[in-house]
Amino acid sequence: MRAIVLGAAAGGGFPQWNCRAPTSLRAWTAAPGIQRRTQASLALSADGEHWLLVNASPDFRQQVLATPALWPRHGVRHSPIAAVVLCSAEIDCIAGLLSMRESQGFTLWASARVLDLLAANPIFAALNPGHVTRRVLVPERREEIFGIALTAFDVPGKVPLYMEDGSDDMRANDGDNLGLEIVAARRRLYFIPGCAALTPALGARLRGADMVFFDGTLWSDDELQRAGVGNKTGARMGHMSIAGAAGTLAAFADLGVRRKLFIHINTTNPVLDPHSQQAAVVRDADWEVAEDGMEIEL
Repeated sequence: MRAIVLGAAAGGGFPQWNCRAPTSLRAWTAAPGIQRRTQASLALSADGEHWLLVNASPDFRQQVLATPALWPRHGVRHSPIAAVVLCSAEIDCIAGLLSMRESQGFTLWASARVLDLLAANPIFAALNPGHVTRRVLVPERREEIFGIALTAFDVPGKVPLYMEDGSDDMRANDGDNLGLEIVAARRRLYFIPGCAALTPALGARLRGADMVFFDGTLWSDDELQRAGVGNKTGARMGHMSIAGAAGTLAAFADLGVRRKLFIHINTTNPVLDPHSQQAAVVRDADWEVAEDGMEIEL
């Protein structure tokens, strides 16, 4: 199975369009070693002909242009993208669907909760049901999608930003925030771009995995506040931080995961600068910071 990282950044990409925080500024000025990134998405294929897109990023068209494996190949209208799987209904997971409305057939997989949210918004009716088949992705039920064995599972998180109602309880409902287990050649790959906490059950699931793409949104819980770009903490946004006693580096230390990559990385996160102290800490802990265009074979 081939896996291509189409995008590795969090919502807004890197750099975000209106951010001049230190790390973003280095991206704007194309400082040495800085790699700009689009919003998080992964492409998977078992046969090289049919591709499964994990999340439909707002940067969908740019990502396709940068990925020859996803270019049209036959006739006057064609796409190798045969299916899309959504981890949530956050804007950076679904907005790209609106760029896939040109009467092209594919299967859209998402939880019943996410499909209901899409159905409630008339703009997504642009995805003609005569061409786009919607299928319910049931947590803990294994699906075979064009030769890829995939199992979705609920992950701690919160409801999408536009579904917040001002209450104190914004925890994800069933199906709001999914992780994915992908199995190929007896190897286990996990894709978890958003996670509020590594619970004992989630840790047990990930133990000994061959590869994990994991939420790398923020280095520290108060990162946005320190950068002067926002008031929300990472916890308020539904994301673990990389650093700290309760952070991802500590939580994964004893799980025996063979290859670990951060994905969904916010424009303020200093790990995006490979020369930073934080990036060195990540490397010393045997983690990688995902980049657009990375290709992986399982």
